[in-house]
Amino acid sequence: MPAGYFMPVLHCHLPYVRHPEHEDFLEEDWLFEAVAETYLPLIHVFQGLLRDGVPFRVTMSVSPTLCEMLSNELLRRRCTRYLQHHVELAEREVERLSSTPFEATARLYRDRYRQVLRSWEEEPDGGLLGAFRALQQQGCLELLGSAATHALLPLLGSEGAVRAQIRVGLDNHARHFGRHPQGFWLPECAYRPGLEQELARCGVRCFFLDTHGLLLAEPRPPFGVFAALRTPAGPFAFGRDVESSRQVWSADEGFPGDPRYREFYRDLGYDGDEEYLRPYLGPSGRRRYLGFKYHRITGEVPLDAKEPYAPAAARRLAFRHAEQFVRQRISQVHRAGRAAGIGPLIVAPYDAELFGHWWFEGVWFLDRVFRRLAASDTLRCVTPSEYLFDLKPGGADQAGRPALSSWGNGGYFEMWVNGEVDWMYPRLRRAETALAEAVRREPQGLSARALTQCARELLLAQAGDWPFLITAGTAAEYAARRFRNLMDRFDRLLAQAREGRVDEGFLARCEQHDDIFPELTLAPFSPPA
Repeated sequence: MPAGYFMPVLHCHLPYVRHPEHEDFLEEDWLFEAVAETYLPLIHVFQGLLRDGVPFRVTMSVSPTLCEMLSNELLRRRCTRYLQHHVELAEREVERLSSTPFEATARLYRDRYRQVLRSWEEEPDGGLLGAFRALQQQGCLELLGSAATHALLPLLGSEGAVRAQIRVGLDNHARHFGRHPQGFWLPECAYRPGLEQELARCGVRCFFLDTHGLLLAEPRPPFGVFAALRTPAGPFAFGRDVESSRQVWSADEGFPGDPRYREFYRDLGYDGDEEYLRPYLGPSGRRRYLGFKYHRITGEVPLDAKEPYAPAAARRLAFRHAEQFVRQRISQVHRAGRAAGIGPLIVAPYDAELFGHWWFEGVWFLDRVFRRLAASDTLRCVTPSEYLFDLKPGGADQAGRPALSSWGNGGYFEMWVNGEVDWMYPRLRRAETALAEAVRREPQGLSARALTQCARELLLAQAGDWPFLITAGTAAEYAARRFRNLMDRFDRLLAQAREGRVDEGFLARCEQHDDIFPELTLAPFSPPA
């Protein structure tokens, strides 16, 4: 038996951003950047491990909004255009930077974008959703379900709204991956006591919380986060390990802040000659991040004082950090095992976009972590279902009700509930109540179709991304405008459905604009029998 278990969890999520009314829309780049810098590079790592016969286990949540964007025809075409432009720019950059300290980095980008474009063009969505399905079938990957639009479930106004977010999310997961998941990713790990009851009713067997969600459970769990916690309704809760999180998440204490790694905030899109970059800036010509970054973190110096990035040295450093990470996890399970008398579990959840996008070298780091874990007899890599239902490690039984918590700043809900975003919630509450009342009347025909679109607009408006972006000051104007537009369409459609005078042309435009969840019905919004 191993001394302990390690459960890496990668959470893949982006808000649903799709704007067919514009030829080019800046915020759609969030998806294209993640495809090029995180999702496909991760798939390449996993496929490389399989080719080399390296056993590994990883758990991933791929949010329903991300699945819908990856399978959306318009966004796929625009992603192809994005990648083609980046290959073209990368080739020009290799020529421009020949015989300079930046040549090796330019060649790295050219090779990376060529590889990503080839993968993307081979299959409709770059093979991403298909690759996730294949990895799950091979037993390397466990996919988690999640709420429909990444809504913070404790902040919704009714049990019906919670139920709809969970059930729509699970149904969409099954449509994309062919099966209902056993595990569930609570958006932002946001939990309030009682949520597990709805999860249990939907067939969910486990979910994930931040550290204090388990440590403050009632009664206090004897093994803390080093074992799963059986909740009163049945599903198990896993708690985030602090040590492994800090080493990777923290730019100050963790690996990503090393001065030899790539600097994220200095980018060709702002450094380069405007005329040279014009073909790659879109119709607006506004400067934007292009992903071509040629400098290293260097230290606490201004951006214009950053030193040239050395990719070969950074790659070697990522490998050393990976080996250090595994050694420290082995030491950690020995310490925790002696203290608790069990084979401890280390749960390490991260936003997937950290690897490759924010921390460029993170993909190399993960590759080496999995290879080192495969060579260890001490630490076994596991998925949630494998740990709970196949291994069934003895001596680690604990039960209780987790505590109110999230993994947001401060550990609770201050990023989503504050004076900057409090105007959003009364409107959401009214909409949730109004939709439930309208559905209860069992609408038919065009009214039912209009209410189904109302449900799409409401689900999208409930996304926790909009208040988060406003609070963080990142794309705040866009997030506020997006929320208001969604709610305006909801209000207009609801009024038409109530009056039985639906403007079919307007309804069709809404369906074309906010086209998420084509399988959606009103059943998840109906009160339980």
